Amino acid sequence: MTGARRATRRARRVRPEADGSVLRWPGAAQRFALFGEVLWVGALMAIVCLPVVTWPAAVAAGAAHLRRFLAAEATPAAEFFRDARRAMPGALGAGAATTALVAIVGVDLVLLAGGGLPGGMPLAALVAAVGAAVLVLTLLAASLWSPGTPWWALLRISPRVARADPSGTAYTVAALGLAATIVWQFLPLVIPVLGMLAFALVAVGERRMLRLEAAAQAR
Repeated sequence: MTGARRATRRARRVRPEADGSVLRWPGAAQRFALFGEVLWVGALMAIVCLPVVTWPAAVAAGAAHLRRFLAAEATPAAEFFRDARRAMPGALGAGAATTALVAIVGVDLVLLAGGGLPGGMPLAALVAAVGAAVLVLTLLAASLWSPGTPWWALLRISPRVARADPSGTAYTVAALGLAATIVWQFLPLVIPVLGMLAFALVAVGERRMLRLEAAAQAR
C-alpha cells in the first residue's frame, strides 16, 4: 500500500497542470530553477545596463532569454549577450531618448516641488504621466523584440499593443512602478528587480498571446 501511494504521489508531481502550462512552458515546471534564472538574467541585464542608454537592449535580451528558458531551450549567457549586441543598434536611440526624458522629468518635478515653476501639482502629475507613458511604451517595444525586427517598427506598434490589451498595460505599469519603488528604497536590489521586470514583461506577453488565441478560436 505504501509503495502504491508513493507511485501515486510521483505521478501527481509529473502530471501536467490542468491548464496545460507545463506543456506550453516546460521550463516553468521547476519553479525554483525558474526563480534562479530570473535572478541570473537580472545580473546579466545589469551588466548591459551599465552605460544606462543601453537599457532597452538589456530588456530585449532579458525577455528573449526568459522566453527560451520557459520553452526549455538552451540559455547560455553567450546567447544573451549575442541578443544584446543584435538589439543594440536600434536600442541606443530609444535608450538615449528615454534617459534624457527621465532626466528632464526629474528636474521638472524637483523644480515644481520647490515652487521654481508655475503649475504646481497638476503640472507635476502631467509631466510624470508623460514620462511613465513613454517608458511603458518603450518597455513594451523591448519585450516584443526578436532578432531582425527593426526598433522603429516595435516603437510604432507598441501604442496599438497597449490599447489592444489595457489590462496587460496596467500590469506593465504596476510592474514598472513596483520596480522603481523597490530600487528607490534599496538600490542594491536593482539586479533582482531587473530580472523580475523582464519576467513580468514576458508573462504579460504570454498572457496576451493566450487571449488572442482564445479569441481566434472563438470566432
